[in-house]
Amino acid sequence: MQKRKLNYRFHNPNSAAATADYILKIFIDANSEKVEKAIQAAADQVDREMECEKGDSA
Repeated sequence: MQKRKLNYRFHNPNSAAATADYILKIFIDANSEKVEKAIQAAADQVDREMECEKGDSA
């Protein structure tokens, strides 16, 4: 039995920027927990750096 080769074609009437924005929103939604953790970690890092700077100037 011969295998069929699949051929997909997508019609996308959106601009490249709109498509990228849409895909980004899907990825963020799918990984929202990881995104929230990354944002929190970055905010914590900034807080620690600010505390170090305040401690050095005192």
